[in-house]
Amino acid sequence: MNIEYKDTHVFAEGELQRLFLSVDWSSGHYPDKLKVAMENYKAVFSAWDGDKLVGLICVMDDGCMNAYIHYLLVDPEYHGADIGRTLVSMVKDYYKDYLRICVIAYDSAVKFYEKCGFTVGEGASPMFITSLWT
Repeated sequence: MNIEYKDTHVFAEGELQRLFLSVDWSSGHYPDKLKVAMENYKAVFSAWDGDKLVGLICVMDDGCMNAYIHYLLVDPEYHGADIGRTLVSMVKDYYKDYLRICVIAYDSAVKFYEKCGFTVGEGASPMFITSLWT
């Protein structure tokens, strides 16, 4: 397996839909919206196995202090290949001069993010207004 990493905001709807649905994320049912979202994120890094999109990380930021990782996903067939860790490292390098990089982690992913250097915030809880089910 030879994974190539890219810094791009351009994706086909089908590529995004396949990747998001591979991890059972409901946003994969809206590939047209995902395509536009990717064009609007400040930073998007992706992992490719040939022409197959196998990993993706997207970040929003305020331009100087805070960056928020919105999406990090890796095709389950590629779990354990350090793709997620590499994508997080790319973000940490890109935002090295920022004061904070944040992520809202699913409980099942907390240990992964801790291994990447994140800590669980005390006295804070993620909150949402959403029509998505995952």
